[in-house]
Amino acid sequence: MKYIVLIFFMLSCMGLFGQSAKKPDESRFTKVVLDNDLNEPMELAIADDGIIYYIERVGHLNSYDPITNKKKRVTTLNVRSTAEDGLLGLALDPNFLNNRWIYLYYGNPILQDKDYTNVLARFELTDSGLSNKVEMLHIPLIHEGVNHSGGSLAFDNKGNLYLSTGDNTNPFESGGYSPSDDREGHLRFDALKSSGNTNDLRGKILRVHPESDGTYTIPEGNLFPKGMAGTRPEIYVMGCRNPFRISIDNRTGFVYWGEVGPDAGRDSLNRGPKGHDEINQARKAGNFGWPLFVGDNKPYYKFDFEKKLSEGVFIAEKPINFSRNNTGLKELPPAQKAFIWYPYDASPEFPELGIGGRNAMAGPVFYFDDYSHMEGKFPAYYDKKLFIYDWMRGWIFATTMKPNGDFESLERFMPNEEFNHPVDMVFNANGVLYMLEYGTYWRAKNTDAKLVHIEYNEGNRKPIAKISADKVVGAAPLKVHFSAKGSFDYDKNDSLKYEWFFTQNSKAQAIGISPNFTFTKKGDFKCKVRVTDTKGKSNENYITIRVGNEPPTVNLFWQNNRSFYFGETEINYEVKIKDREDKTIDFKRTKIDFHYLPEGEDLAALMSTGEKVFKGKTLMEQSDCNACHALKNKSVGPSYTEISKKYTSKDTEKLMQKVVDGGGGIWTKDHVMSAHPQLLKEDVQEMISYILSLSKPSPQIKPKGTVKLNHSQGNYVMVARYTDSGGLTGQDILRLRPARLMTIDADIFKGVSKKNNAVGSLMSYNENEAWISFKNIDLSGIKSLKISLFSPKLEGNIEVRIGSTTGQLIAKIPVNGTGNEENFSSIVQTNGIQNIFFVYKEKSGSISIWKRLDLKWIEFKK
Repeated sequence: MKYIVLIFFMLSCMGLFGQSAKKPDESRFTKVVLDNDLNEPMELAIADDGIIYYIERVGHLNSYDPITNKKKRVTTLNVRSTAEDGLLGLALDPNFLNNRWIYLYYGNPILQDKDYTNVLARFELTDSGLSNKVEMLHIPLIHEGVNHSGGSLAFDNKGNLYLSTGDNTNPFESGGYSPSDDREGHLRFDALKSSGNTNDLRGKILRVHPESDGTYTIPEGNLFPKGMAGTRPEIYVMGCRNPFRISIDNRTGFVYWGEVGPDAGRDSLNRGPKGHDEINQARKAGNFGWPLFVGDNKPYYKFDFEKKLSEGVFIAEKPINFSRNNTGLKELPPAQKAFIWYPYDASPEFPELGIGGRNAMAGPVFYFDDYSHMEGKFPAYYDKKLFIYDWMRGWIFATTMKPNGDFESLERFMPNEEFNHPVDMVFNANGVLYMLEYGTYWRAKNTDAKLVHIEYNEGNRKPIAKISADKVVGAAPLKVHFSAKGSFDYDKNDSLKYEWFFTQNSKAQAIGISPNFTFTKKGDFKCKVRVTDTKGKSNENYITIRVGNEPPTVNLFWQNNRSFYFGETEINYEVKIKDREDKTIDFKRTKIDFHYLPEGEDLAALMSTGEKVFKGKTLMEQSDCNACHALKNKSVGPSYTEISKKYTSKDTEKLMQKVVDGGGGIWTKDHVMSAHPQLLKEDVQEMISYILSLSKPSPQIKPKGTVKLNHSQGNYVMVARYTDSGGLTGQDILRLRPARLMTIDADIFKGVSKKNNAVGSLMSYNENEAWISFKNIDLSGIKSLKISLFSPKLEGNIEVRIGSTTGQLIAKIPVNGTGNEENFSSIVQTNGIQNIFFVYKEKSGSISIWKRLDLKWIEFKK
């Protein structure tokens, strides 16, 4: 019996019994930012001593020590970072702690016999940077007008080094289908010269064994034996398009990689299948089909680019490289199917992966008992699961496999967490997941590009710390009220302790959830709250207080009622500004916008932000548009501003079709826009409307002048802003609306319900002394009110009060119980901005379904 208990205990500790069956709650995982503001982070590797090394495409090699929480710029390499090249790949030697060898793959800045190359090189890491460079392998390239560089590096447990390379091909003249154009002068449009060429190192995953003298040997089991005519022995996998991120399962020896696929949004009857991204699994050396096949060996047609005719589909069991640019074998190894594949639109095989842009990448396979039992280690539930992720869609999935490695199922990992273009991930020796996030825009230095780790809290979880302040800027002395309200602990029984650090003091300067602190000196103060639970687990959050400059005061003087407009008219205005520090107001720092918003446009967003918000802009931010486009600066594609200057509203249908179908050739021949067949037509139209609006005249007006009101419906909004010499901004916002308010737009109400009937929406009073209220109404110049109501058999009065339901009575409007009524009342002369309440007082008995009061609109009259 005691042996059974012992076995049970051992299995439980190993995570092989019971513990692995239950999926852990997402709240037990915490993402922690370690470094940010990176310049195109690419790949990371973690040494056995825990130091994280990570690279940026422009040439930076960095290290991060998780013990001291300090980042170091190791060096900046001179690399050629043109097109998609740059510092792309990083791997540490298996014996790194002893020999300090680090392997990098990058764009060679020095031409080799007038040719461009990417180079695999070994360096020695020293206290002062990198030294003793040995160039191990050069990959010759076409440089102008091509794409796809790959560049990932990884070691297996036998000391073999893997390098992924892209097909070095321009995909933009093949319609998003197979780029196999072997016509004279079209070399860069033919992937059969590279991916499908057994004698070329591009479009491959190479496998070599580095030797101590800086050379390499060829391990057994590569795709072609050394010395075989028409082949390169370094090739382990061929038929790749852009294998951007690879991963090695050191238990099985399986190689995983994400294959960034072609761009066609639809299947073609004479070209072949639409584009798919792939997650691939190579159990041994093989050909994975590109550019003749995609996905699960969906075949392309052999296409005559001169005659624009198809000549039959390719055969997976016997692929033929027919290209005149082929320098290798004509008959290729049989094509292998992808492990997972998915298009832009919904995948019938893998619907969990969603829709949208695609950039598939492969992460590690997690083995629970490969890692020491340390705090933060991932749970046994993820044992033997492969982590995959998509740069464009921002998701991570855990892939469950059968014992033989076959696919079984997918499930989303941390679906409520935002991952901003994940670009690499790896587990450290403690089983904590480290990740690089590329940031919002492609080919840009993003402030939200970062190094993070994700840790698992098996027992007691850290509290979640929140922080806010009633003022974040101001002149000294500045009294600030802080709050940690909203902080919480997933472990409900934990009580929380709050410690506050306002200056550089190492000791807490206040305790409690909402302290006050007065800053007496100028400066920027990074204030911190530390929230600790009863078991000692803590978390921190920060807010910066800037002391030394008082925000400016902006007042918009308007020579009329500040709530309503009354037909067509011209009104004088003037913006006046006061600033404590600026002796003279510089009106070049002033921005005054005057907007007209038709009914239905997003007024709330404009009022809260001071900027007009377009639905199309919001839809674009939620899509993948910003990965390739920016507002004013050219990115992969043209800026939105450039597009708005080139096209007009007459081009809307053409532009909508381009967004859905994808394509290129208008702005550049180097890149093509991805297809978006998953987008709704009306959403695409909103996006195009926003882009075209960028070339319309600016709503900006002068600090003093006259504006013309020439609409009878909709809203006018004037926004006045001033940014002082210290960088602080003050603003005043004026909103004008029609003088007839629909009651369903009431800001607050009680005892009243919204109701729909044949004449539209209205407010139905359900009890005596029920009320509705409109906030911040300017009653200046208002002399009377008119109300549209319906009241069968109910008699009483609507009392109009300001401030509250019992505030000053300024009008009393009769309810006569005769059905549909439009009743008037003069009001007590009242000036200024008021909260106005409409309170019903009945005198004929209780309200019922037969005796009720419905209000449709209220009109304010001068």
